This record gives sequence, C-alpha cells and structure tokens, in this order.
Amino acid sequence: MELETQLLSESRAESFVRTCRTVVGDDLRSVTYFTHDRCDQIYLRSDLEADADLTGFVEHETDGFQARTAYRGSELGDYRYTVRAFDHGYLTRVTADDKGVFVTTDGLTLRRSEELASALGELLRE
Repeated sequence: MELETQLLSESRAESFVRTCRTVVGDDLRSVTYFTHDRCDQIYLRSDLEADADLTGFVEHETDGFQARTAYRGSELGDYRYTVRAFDHGYLTRVTADDKGVFVTTDGLTLRRSEELASALGELLRE
C-alpha cells in the first residue's frame, strides 16, 4: 500500500471535503480517498495529529470492494456502505468499483450517516 499525495485532482479532493463538511459540519475529523493499492488523506482537522496508520486502515477498508459481490443476492438488498463505531468517533466507508473513501467523525447520527454515504456514493460514481 502506497500513500499518495496527488491521487485526486485538487478540485476533486475539494469536492469530497466540501461535501463531507456540508453533511457532517465541525464533527468531521478526516477524509481519505483510496484504491486497492494507493491512498491519499485529503483532509485532516487541524487539532488532530497526522500519526494514524493510514496504510493499515486502508488495507482493512479495501474489504469494501468485495462486500458488493459478497452480499449480492442477499435478502437485505445491495450493499451500500459501512459505519464503524470507536471509543472516540466513527468511520464511514463507501466504495464504488475500484475506488473508495472513508470519513472519520466525532459524532454521527443514523440520518447523517445515510446522507453522508449517499453523497459520497454519488461523488465516487462521477
């Protein structure tokens, strides 16, 4: 896994961050865009340390690429996104084809997680 600095164009990265800020507001912690073998943290809130093991996170979050096929035909319907709860926040992962994004937040309601996942899904499909 390779940490990239320009996996996305600046305007595309800004679209992801702006969308997340609109939905999540000041609870937004970070935004990371990833593919199977590369990642780019495109936003990190200024009061946080840039010491997270992004490579480790992304290696785990690429499981989302297989989730689309693993759950295909399920009585639950199509896989859409994943939310993970931690002691100090939440991680929301959305994937589409061979790319994905995960967003970390301080707080997250079910309604906001739906809004965030929907908006990120649309951006990923563009």
